[in-house]
Formats: sequence, structure tokens, C-alpha cells
Amino acid sequence: MSEPKSIFDPFATWRPFQETWAKTMGETVASEEFAKAMGQYIDNYMETAGPMRQQMEKAVERYFQQINLPTRSEVTGLAERLTNIEMRVDDLDSKLDEALDHLKAIREALAGLSPARKKRSTSKPAE
Repeated sequence: MSEPKSIFDPFATWRPFQETWAKTMGETVASEEFAKAMGQYIDNYMETAGPMRQQMEKAVERYFQQINLPTRSEVTGLAERLTNIEMRVDDLDSKLDEALDHLKAIREALAGLSPARKKRSTSKPAE
């Protein structure tokens, strides 16, 4: 019988390298030194990028105003106002439901009155 042909695996030579790399990176990322270095990097980035981002936002806002488009702050303001209106409508809806429940209770109470009492309450006073 013939022996089965071995399947060529082009990544077989890379597997040990990949395993070593993954282990090394895992240890590096979990180290205290790496955390400190990344913290310092992020602090430096935020110090540098913050003012630059603010300048870019101002420039984009001025551009949008010039071409008559709403700015981010205007859209945000509208969203806040719309949310406020939705909340007020929900409040009014619940108050209306309560008022309708009260009216229904009053109607049921009036329906339970005796017929003689109904006549007295609905008849006109004598002149």
C-alpha cells in the first residue's frame, strides 16, 4: 500500500513564531511598565490633540454657518428641545388618562344613583 501524502501547510513554519510573538506580547501588555508608558502616551496625545480638535471644530462650525447648514451644537440643541417636548407630551398623556379615569368613575357613580334621585337632580328648581 502507498503511504498517505502529507498535506503541505505553508503556515507550519510560522506557527512557532506566532506562538512566541503572542506570548511575548501578552506578557508585555500585562506589565506595569507598559501601562505607565501607554498612560503617558495617552496624556501627551490628549494635551496635543485637544486644542487641535477644538480649533478644527470651530473651523467646521464657521464653515457650516457660511454654507447655511446646522452646526453640531444647533443639532444637539434641537435634540434636547425635542426630548423635552416628548417628555412633556408623555406627562400630558398620563394626566389625560388620569382625568379620563376620574370621569369614568364619576359617570359610573352617577349611573348607580336611584331613578328618583336622578329626577330631583335633573329637574329645574321651582320658581
